[in-house]
Amino acid sequence: MTNDSIHNFQQTTSHILMIRPVRFAFNEQTAESNAFQDATATEDPETIQSKALREFDMMVDNLRGFGIDVTVIEDTPDPHTPDAIFPNNWISFHQAGNGTIYLYPMQAHNRRLERRMDIIEILKRRFHISQIVDLSHFESEDKFLEGTGSLVLDRDYRIAYACLSPRTHEELLKEFAQKMDYRVVSFHATDEHNKPIYHTNVIMCIGEQFAVICLECIQDEKERYHVRKTLEETNKEIIELSIEQVNRFAGNMLQLRTRKGERLLVMSSQAYQALLPDQLRRLEKYTQITYTNLNTIERNGGGSARCMIAEVHLAPL
Repeated sequence: MTNDSIHNFQQTTSHILMIRPVRFAFNEQTAESNAFQDATATEDPETIQSKALREFDMMVDNLRGFGIDVTVIEDTPDPHTPDAIFPNNWISFHQAGNGTIYLYPMQAHNRRLERRMDIIEILKRRFHISQIVDLSHFESEDKFLEGTGSLVLDRDYRIAYACLSPRTHEELLKEFAQKMDYRVVSFHATDEHNKPIYHTNVIMCIGEQFAVICLECIQDEKERYHVRKTLEETNKEIIELSIEQVNRFAGNMLQLRTRKGERLLVMSSQAYQALLPDQLRRLEKYTQITYTNLNTIERNGGGSARCMIAEVHLAPL
């Protein structure tokens, strides 16, 4: 693939969806497969919710200050959805077909309750939506694909990167790729304890001109070579992370585009502080960087800034 490839889709967007938490909490149902959740956290539920809400509001204010169009929708107290703050796992938005929405099968039962058609109805008042592709029926077969947690998308080159895990089923990767005309680059990734990485987006971020990735997590040499080669062929400068940096959520970042067309890389304070000066210098060649303190959300939810954002790749009405 070369620079003169014909690209029809933009990698970044200025429109995003975020869900304001009401009863954010440590989710026991996800902890088995998410090593990033800290089970030793001892704060009471009210304190956790209060701190998470403050972090969320600060992040929204920060992004809006940069010129990002943030649609904020309140979570509902019932049913209890402790991870509703991470909407990118159950829904994704695509420019294809004049506006396509995907709904995804979720592993945890209480995360399946996050899917809300009223949210889609709200977005229909602002954006063109022509079709909804619902994959949630695969939950009955215990097959899961958790949105842009499982899928790190190069929308420009139509490649879906995915590390296989209990939450990312190979058959559903093929289903998504076939429907969306994407190519899948799948691999296995593990942490320092040889435990599978639960979501691809904690070890990998695709920007317009760069890729941040922990290749160290990919043990198989052929898989690692294939991922690196694909990134190089799609003209990405590869910025490698260590596993220690991944543990501080440095892989969980997302590039957006402001209303003025400027590129903005979003991450948490912990992630920013984990990056080395040379890594920051290389990133800043391509994009502004912004960060927010998300310590409570990270510790209890096991996700960070990228997980909190569902990019709305839809045309405004």
